[in-house]
Amino acid sequence: MIMRINTSSGPLPYKYYYFPVLLLVLLGLTDTLYLALSHYRNYTDITYSSFCAISKAINCDTVSQSPWSILFGMPVALWGFFGYLLYGTILMAARKKTQQQLSLWSLLFLLGFLFSLAAVYFGYVSGTKIHSYCILCILSYAISFALLIYSWLIRRRFDNRPFLTSLAQSFSFILGNRFLKITLPILIALFIGIKISLPHYWTYTLPAVSDKISTGLTEDLSPWIGAEQPTLTTAEYSDYQCFQCYQMHFMLRRLISQYPTKIRLIHRHYPMDNAVNEIIVPTPFHVGSGKMAMMAIYASFKNKFWQANDALFQLGQQKKPFNTKTLSQETGILPGELAMATRNPKIRLLLQRDIRKGMLLHITGTPTFVINNQTYQGSIPAEILEKAIQ
Repeated sequence: MIMRINTSSGPLPYKYYYFPVLLLVLLGLTDTLYLALSHYRNYTDITYSSFCAISKAINCDTVSQSPWSILFGMPVALWGFFGYLLYGTILMAARKKTQQQLSLWSLLFLLGFLFSLAAVYFGYVSGTKIHSYCILCILSYAISFALLIYSWLIRRRFDNRPFLTSLAQSFSFILGNRFLKITLPILIALFIGIKISLPHYWTYTLPAVSDKISTGLTEDLSPWIGAEQPTLTTAEYSDYQCFQCYQMHFMLRRLISQYPTKIRLIHRHYPMDNAVNEIIVPTPFHVGSGKMAMMAIYASFKNKFWQANDALFQLGQQKKPFNTKTLSQETGILPGELAMATRNPKIRLLLQRDIRKGMLLHITGTPTFVINNQTYQGSIPAEILEKAIQ
């Protein structure tokens, strides 16, 4: 007796294709929502560190803190969240295998293609601009490519119409479908509402330097701002390209503006730039922050340190080269003078003095604060600040 085995097989039932796509969308929504919350906490919680801040190369926080984490005035993670929400809304209308509903897969394929292009672009930015990768961002890229592949596969298995014909019919279906006619306008209104009302929490505005707040130089010529007879004196060892330095400096400047007779802040330069700090930083990192520090030192001789300091912190977060004209506009110091400062041996010696002091304190990262000969890396304990302003 000869048994015949039927080797022909048709496509799996539609549900076996549909539900994996639905799970991918739910995973994408969860992923981007976490990224959006992480982005918010990076800028508003000085103690926050995400679970995937593993190294310089793999660090979600570094990606969140970069200027490329914002797109057209809104965090990229929120764009991703609404993208998945749009995809999921259309997907809900394609839950049955009718000819009209199958046409929606052409639109979903187009969305998947756009998501994949965005994934390629942001992957390129991470590798060439930020020089750090976010694990959860990579997960989102993988989801985007998976949605593209699944939508292509479902079109191939269940919809034999030409792509443009099917795409045109998908728009006709949307215009006539009650569910989509209600949910899509709500989704668009929600997006516009959040876009308009979302506060720019990622933008720090440093308090202006005013005559009401005292400034001066210590005996070793380090600039200070705040109280003349303080209850708390802290020296910050800082780098103009360090986001955490920028964040902590912003917090301390706000405290000084609120309690100008209680807190004094002394600034010391500790650029993590191997051009000037090669023992602590043996490989290129924060390239150019050493020159920024030298410009700030020169500005202190012109009684413009705090104006230059604030401008340099802002410029340092842009993660791109800037010319001295930009700093000149903020300080009134001629661009040529600022450029010459970076080649002045006396200024370099003053910078090395701060670096040597930091090394004697075993400082290996910024920001680091020194209070009563005790060092605190990253932030100042809240109880110390609370005690100072009581």
